[in-house]
Amino acid sequence: MIKTSEYKKRRQQLMKRVGDDAVIILKSRDEMLRNGDAQYRYRQDSDFYYLTGFNEPDALLVLLTGQPHQAEILFCREKNPDKMTWDGPMVGTEGAVSDYGFDQAYDINEVDQRLPVLLQDRERLVFKLGEHEQFDHKISSWVRNIEQRKGQKSRAPEEFVSVNPMIHDMRVYKSPAEIRCISQSADIVAKAHKRMMKVCKPGIYEYQLQAEYLYELTQHQSEPSYLPIIGGGANACILHYIHNNQLLKDGDLVLIDAGAEYDFYASDITRTFPVNGRFTARQRDLYAVVLQAQKDAIDAVKPGNPWNKPHEAAVTTLSQGLLDLGILKGNLNQVLDEKTYRQYYMHMTGHWLGLDVHDCGDYQVDDLWIELEKDMVLTVEPALYINPGSEAPKAWHGMGIRIEDDIQVTAQGHKVLSSGVVKEIDEIEELMRG
Repeated sequence: MIKTSEYKKRRQQLMKRVGDDAVIILKSRDEMLRNGDAQYRYRQDSDFYYLTGFNEPDALLVLLTGQPHQAEILFCREKNPDKMTWDGPMVGTEGAVSDYGFDQAYDINEVDQRLPVLLQDRERLVFKLGEHEQFDHKISSWVRNIEQRKGQKSRAPEEFVSVNPMIHDMRVYKSPAEIRCISQSADIVAKAHKRMMKVCKPGIYEYQLQAEYLYELTQHQSEPSYLPIIGGGANACILHYIHNNQLLKDGDLVLIDAGAEYDFYASDITRTFPVNGRFTARQRDLYAVVLQAQKDAIDAVKPGNPWNKPHEAAVTTLSQGLLDLGILKGNLNQVLDEKTYRQYYMHMTGHWLGLDVHDCGDYQVDDLWIELEKDMVLTVEPALYINPGSEAPKAWHGMGIRIEDDIQVTAQGHKVLSSGVVKEIDEIEELMRG
């Protein structure tokens, strides 16, 4: 769990980055209707949560930078007994100060009255520029309010700056507490993956494995970090297959890409295994190529290496494996130069991981890959997809294999945070035998 002091430290770090004489404003995520008057379960905007730890809608974070009037302010819903009867406890303005560490807190209904006063005589206004059209209009109205005050010696902000790059640069580097949350999330979903391997057998449906996954997460006060992908047979060749409603057949593989969210932090693990618990010879051969590609990519995760280094390592191993199995023709240099491997491997080998499963942060700056640094967290997920109707020999058709783990960059190299679920061929078969 992230402590209040860490959220406060993040706010102060952002204020320092922005500099003096500025106002930083972030709004909470709006509630969303599923249908009719039924709402989705509320989940806070990740940037807002990163700076506040506050998980209620109708809130506004306002940070005033520079002495002598530096302040951390939260506008939020005041406690409402009727609403609390229906929906449960609310933090309220007193709780925002006492429990969340804000200097001041005000009722969100007072925002139109108070914001122009807070904005006046500040040089810069820093917010999610152009991201929320209605909120942009609201900010414009506050600025006009200042400009239209006749006879008063006050000025409105003249410079408007996007806050996103500054927050996202901060979020790329994970604190020890954040890494503990991601590790806990990975441990939980590892249990779910092992549970699915143990119960899998021909004749059940993909959604029955999904039920086992959801059960395990719920047992550990967790929930999915994204819609799970549970694809048997050729469904594994659909990268974002989420129907999960087909029969699992004897002799097929099943690919499961499923993560957990624990205390707002995501994990993201993929495993592929035989429905009947035994790899065929061809499945073993193709799986071994992907597994070696993942090992080679993980070995390339270390400080100082460019972001693309693990991907290049995976692509080289996958390409050579496709040549060795007769799925591709030619030589390795030709395959890499012409990118013919892309008919079987068409995505990158990983992404950032954190509060979002596809977490924020740049991969390139000025066309140069950024360098990996200590306490960045990323996934490594090479794959091969032999779609039916592809140019590969028909014996390989319908096989989709992806293996994904969550990796922390350490001072000396890397640490696999998701090692709690097996991926070696013999270990998978042993687990599935029970």
